[in-house]
Amino acid sequence: MNIDHYFKIAEELNVRHKQVSDTIELLDEGATVPFISRYRKEVTGSLDEVQVAAIRDRVQQLRDLDKRREAILKSIREQEKLSPELEAKINKAETMTALEDLYLPYKPKRRTKATIAREKGLEPLAELIFAQESLDLEQEASKYIDAEKEVKDIEEALHGARDIMAEWINENAEIRTKLRKLFIEEGKFVSKVIPGKEEEAIKYKDYFDWTEPIKTAPSHRVLAMRRGEKELFLMLDSSPEELDALAIMEKQVISSQNTSSEQVKLAVKDCYKRLMKPSMETEVRLFTKKKADEGAIKVFAENLRQLLLGAPLGEKSVMAIDPGFRTGCKLVCLGPQGQVLHYDAIYPHEPQRKKAESAAMVKHLVEKHQVEAIAIGNGTAGRESEQFFKSIGLPANVLIVMVNESGASIYSASDVAREEFPDLDLTIRGAVSIGRRLMDPLAELVKIDPKSIGVGQYQHDVDQSALKNSLDDTVMSCVNGVGVEVNTASKQLLTYVSGLGPSLAQNIVAYRNEHGPFKSREEIKSVPRLGDKAYEQAAGFLRIQNAPNPLDRSAVHPERYGLVQKMASDIGSSVTDLMNSEELRQKVLLKNYVTETVGLPTLQDIMAELAKPGRDPRETFEVFSFQEGVNEMKDLKVGMKLPGIITNITNFGAFVDVGVHQDGLVHLSHLADRYISDPNEVITVNQKVEVTVIEVDLARKRIALSMKSDPFAERGKAKAGGGKRAKREEKEPEGDMAAKLAMLKGKFGK
Repeated sequence: MNIDHYFKIAEELNVRHKQVSDTIELLDEGATVPFISRYRKEVTGSLDEVQVAAIRDRVQQLRDLDKRREAILKSIREQEKLSPELEAKINKAETMTALEDLYLPYKPKRRTKATIAREKGLEPLAELIFAQESLDLEQEASKYIDAEKEVKDIEEALHGARDIMAEWINENAEIRTKLRKLFIEEGKFVSKVIPGKEEEAIKYKDYFDWTEPIKTAPSHRVLAMRRGEKELFLMLDSSPEELDALAIMEKQVISSQNTSSEQVKLAVKDCYKRLMKPSMETEVRLFTKKKADEGAIKVFAENLRQLLLGAPLGEKSVMAIDPGFRTGCKLVCLGPQGQVLHYDAIYPHEPQRKKAESAAMVKHLVEKHQVEAIAIGNGTAGRESEQFFKSIGLPANVLIVMVNESGASIYSASDVAREEFPDLDLTIRGAVSIGRRLMDPLAELVKIDPKSIGVGQYQHDVDQSALKNSLDDTVMSCVNGVGVEVNTASKQLLTYVSGLGPSLAQNIVAYRNEHGPFKSREEIKSVPRLGDKAYEQAAGFLRIQNAPNPLDRSAVHPERYGLVQKMASDIGSSVTDLMNSEELRQKVLLKNYVTETVGLPTLQDIMAELAKPGRDPRETFEVFSFQEGVNEMKDLKVGMKLPGIITNITNFGAFVDVGVHQDGLVHLSHLADRYISDPNEVITVNQKVEVTVIEVDLARKRIALSMKSDPFAERGKAKAGGGKRAKREEKEPEGDMAAKLAMLKGKFGK
């Protein structure tokens, strides 16, 4: 590892050099981000998960850069073209783009126009012209007329020389750097509908005639325009004014005003149109795509975190319903650990309309299985099913809860579901998933591809590898932050525990099935192929609720059990009594236990854990109900105030479920003022809100909502400005609204 990289990363992240070097050492030894941030605070100086992950990702980027640098140096060296000056430039290059610019003249090429011109012996003529000295151009060019080499006349000789010069200009690293900056800072996205596709491309109507600066285009619009282009509905251009680009290029290469210079100018124009512009457009598209991907992935990952950390109902007996009309409602009764006790189907809706029989069956099953809550999927017939269950006279203590069923159908057809329930129908598996995600969203949602959960922004358009890495990080962070009961966790949940992975997770489940529940964390070491390193990484995140040793139920790492026992012994107490008594814990003087490897951060974590062993960081579950009588979009009226749940947060606002099978959008400009003015106010997925309907478009299935106290007054102000500008500000954040967006995005990480 290049030692300079430690200093670079430390400066970029505003942390100390030693924090970076020690963290990289832990990562290289196989430690995970959750383990490092939770159990190695003394080593890292209490870096959090975000900082540790940033160091991990940045060091990988720099290592990739070094690897590419070595490959380039080797290639040029083998060509015997590596000068000390060039080598110094390559070693100083700080980005992959800068490296590739320097390598471009030496990179093996396919056969180009310049290659053909060289084969015709025209390179000396190109060199002569490029020097731009006064000369008789026609006389010099005539010397290269050669029928055998297919140079028939002066113009053909000059044309070949221009092809060679165009390639030189294109490979000039300084010119490329200046042009790249121009494209990014002054270029514009210009989107137009392909003639004749206006009706077919109606969902891209906003981009039929759209222009905006490349440098300020938000990620959602970049991805939307690219998708429209990919689907052959839009034409998309991304470049600056041609005259500005040519002026920059000419300034770099034109040194005289003579006939040779005129040839160089022609070469510059040819270079720009044929080589430089397509190349820069490709680079800009890649750059803006990467930037848009990063924005979309960040939003998706934070939405996923909030969804995974949704409040669990807990270990209750649950009846789960996958609602439907024609095919009926699939019904499942689940025990407190999520085990399937009974499954059936009821037909309370059209066309069968067997309400009495359905009600009788539900009441019987509720009593038989002592059902404490009913989970109803929020898809087709969801609201109608909710009304049915509320109308049949169930005991008042039975909760009736609408559950977001996004991804349940994906789960039901997955290998995971087939492995869990090989004998159950797909629809029954879907109902099981709905019920279990009410009991514990995290434990159930880890079984579903995060892209199918429904909280993303253009998740299928972004870099899939980067998306997977980010979502894996998010799921792992959530799973380890909450902790996992090793005796009941599924293989999928165990997979995300620090240090495990699919193979060891499967081995844990197999061992558990063969030998019965684990009685201690120490017994986990008996799992085949689970070595000391994996145990070190995983043990603190695994819980054993009924273990004889109370510390096995906590997040205290086994490597610190001796320390806790010493604390208890020093005050004449048992570990159990220490955990049960605040008075005893107050007697422990933490400074007495500070060593070279254990500092106050770890000691404070231990004491907090002793006070609430195995505490669940998630919020307490609260029942939510949609507005009675509002079940479909046609029931919505402008001005109506409704309760709703935030289902998705994007760069342009929040989507809210108001119970009509189509989420409405609260645009950024219609978020409640408190989210802008109060830094402690945050919008989150699963948050309960009150919204006002401000527009309903049945044809396009779009609902516009507002969280403002007087949304129509604000709307009137926007329209008062008149014209296209006012309408655009209503749609997208600009100026002050963009600053407000940045504030909200900054809150997403909280």
